[in-house]
Amino acid sequence: MGLERNHKKKKVMVFERRVLRKIFGPTKERHGIWRIKTNDELDELISHKKIINHTIPQRLSWFGDLHRMPEERMIKTVHTWKPMSIRPQGRPKNRWKDYIRNDIRK
Repeated sequence: MGLERNHKKKKVMVFERRVLRKIFGPTKERHGIWRIKTNDELDELISHKKIINHTIPQRLSWFGDLHRMPEERMIKTVHTWKPMSIRPQGRPKNRWKDYIRNDIRK
């Protein structure tokens, strides 16, 4: 479970860096040569805030909202729905509930 999650976390961080490089653009050196910003320069520009640190509280907040909703709301029905089929053989994939459970444990 941890390996798959770390892989997804790394992909999100790579995407975040790519977007930040597009937003802040390249840096012009003294000699007139342009270069892309380093990860350290990007960290300074965003004050060392990472999108991953924002997603966990948002997910927990949404979980709280979901549990306060009335039972007849469609999203609550979908969340509590149990499929009739059998899960495939092998290691089960993590569900949203599994990520919430791990976030609460931390």
